[in-house]
Amino acid sequence: MLRFCTDVLRARGFTADGSSIGFTTLPFLRWTAWLHTSVPNYHKPNSLTDGPETVAITYIDKEGKEHTVAAPLGKNLLEVAHDNEIDLEGACEGSLACSTCHLIFESEDYYKKLPEATEDELDMLDLAFGLTDTSRLGCQVIVTKGMDGARVRIPAASRNFYVDGHKPKPH
Repeated sequence: MLRFCTDVLRARGFTADGSSIGFTTLPFLRWTAWLHTSVPNYHKPNSLTDGPETVAITYIDKEGKEHTVAAPLGKNLLEVAHDNEIDLEGACEGSLACSTCHLIFESEDYYKKLPEATEDELDMLDLAFGLTDTSRLGCQVIVTKGMDGARVRIPAASRNFYVDGHKPKPH
């Protein structure tokens, strides 16, 4: 195969020193360096093409419609919702200064797997509309493998003290 490629490049006017007939190439681009002869089995998977590891999370919106998404490990539920164009407000953009990303875990089993809420989060949750025993702020819940299959409900309303009806666009 290498010999065939070499012959094709020579037939098209390329020489081993990087020059060509008919147009100029840069000297550091030697065509011999373009040829790759290693066996692909020796290479590790490419993390850029394989993508991050994900788990399935189902968001239930205000109208009761379900949106199951692939949530990358390490992101918070607010970011995952915004990445998937799910209408979860997040007025403070995840800075723990509001309760508009309030989510309700449908199952206590998944809720119990979460790390305990901080005092600051509990203070913000006290302001949340429709608070339940399985309520958390989406900006504070980091996706883990143990959350695969979790279902979270977005409450029918939120209390946004920033500006009535203001919904910031994620950037």
